[in-house]
Amino acid sequence: MSEVVRLDPGLPSSPAERAAAAQTGSERPAPLTTRTRRLLEDPIAPTLLRLAAPTVVVMIIQALVSAAEAVFVGWLGAEALAGVSLVFPLIMLMQTMSAGGMGGGVASAVARALGAGRRDDADALAGQALLIAIVMGGLFTTGALWAGPTLYRALGGAGGALAVALAYSNVVFAGASAFWVFNILASVVRGAGNMLLPAGIVVGGAAVTLAVSPALIVGWGPIPRLGVVGAATALVAYYALGSLLLLGYLASGRGPVRLSVADLRIRRSLLADILRVGLPGSLNTIQTNLTVVFLTGLVGPFGTFALAGYGMGARLEYLLIPLVFGLGSALVTMVGTNVGAGQLARAQRIAWVGAALAGAVTGGIGFAAAVVPRAWLGLFTEHPEILGAGTSYLERVGPVYGFLGVGLALYFASQGAGRVFWPLVAGFVRLLTAVVGGWLAIDGLGAGLPGLFLAIALSLVVFGTTVTVAIGAGAWRSRASTTQPSPEAPRPSIESRPMHRSD
Repeated sequence: MSEVVRLDPGLPSSPAERAAAAQTGSERPAPLTTRTRRLLEDPIAPTLLRLAAPTVVVMIIQALVSAAEAVFVGWLGAEALAGVSLVFPLIMLMQTMSAGGMGGGVASAVARALGAGRRDDADALAGQALLIAIVMGGLFTTGALWAGPTLYRALGGAGGALAVALAYSNVVFAGASAFWVFNILASVVRGAGNMLLPAGIVVGGAAVTLAVSPALIVGWGPIPRLGVVGAATALVAYYALGSLLLLGYLASGRGPVRLSVADLRIRRSLLADILRVGLPGSLNTIQTNLTVVFLTGLVGPFGTFALAGYGMGARLEYLLIPLVFGLGSALVTMVGTNVGAGQLARAQRIAWVGAALAGAVTGGIGFAAAVVPRAWLGLFTEHPEILGAGTSYLERVGPVYGFLGVGLALYFASQGAGRVFWPLVAGFVRLLTAVVGGWLAIDGLGAGLPGLFLAIALSLVVFGTTVTVAIGAGAWRSRASTTQPSPEAPRPSIESRPMHRSD
């Protein structure tokens, strides 16, 4: 039989959580909200799809905005495309770390706290999350402005492409705190089970960005032509405005979690609750993005056209990550809430359902891109050499995108469970397989770009398979011994909550 059949939802589900509850004076769990109860009891697939739908829509819109930005930049020529391609891995590192790495740790901690009925802790976790966002934003700004020129040169940037990369990068990373605050606060809201608010903010912001970005890039009417600086300015403004809206919502107390100035002080136990998932998750995103950085470096010697073609092809892979994140954010919330309530067996079933859905979606997109690569690449350029490099990439890597989707979905589910060791191992093995295999293909076998792209495909297969086998073999099972609630703990119930605590 499964490890945990049915436990009282809302009870502190481990000795550590009961200790944290005692420290905050909340030994008696707060009544569960209707929203939390649904995560614990409603049918898995419909609940997961209902939770994921708004964020999936958001991720699709963000992917379209990113693709549209590339189209707008493409109007400026091949050097502009190549320059932005050099910066794109670093931007995606920041995005995936803030939303999926550290953001996953935030959402997981909030979900587990609410699942255990510890709403005061959930409020305090929001404050810890904001502190993390401010610090990390500052680190990214400092790091990119200081090391950016060296990094982009190492990736093969030179001449006009390097100048474009620096102009674009300097503006984006000057506003790094806006990206971090937005994604971290959105993770707080999603961890509480509210997917609609972040979705609404992104949809509105996307519409504004699609209008403002081309106007700033090429100059419309009285607006001066700013080139890639205009694209970067529009992007930063979008995240800054979204951050203000999320801050206003959380400070208002209209949702299950309230952010207050009093919570903006370090609480070591709660900060550790975020970081024990967020730090390994962030390391995993670093590994993922380092893979692309190193691979970009391997492509660089083949020239600007090859770099641009690989960048346009790999951009589709990068856009699958936020697409899976739409489903993954729901997995973090559902799995975390159920683990917090001691329902490990249900949490594992949620993970498998999510992995199947993610694999089907990403696999379908990958096969389509492999069959008709020009349908994607033709959005950006008609240059034959760029199209040739991009086509070579998609024909070899696209068919195995399903493994990427499965691995990412199980990674997000593992964040919710607070068990991220094996996804971290899988990411490291992927990095080694892609980079070492790619280097051997180019320098050892003389297989050129096609050999490099086959090594990338193999790395995705290894990534998805490793996480699947680990969880199937019981990577979460050791947690069962710590999910039993204290027999003396009081049973929570659904009760009315204060008016500022909307269900």
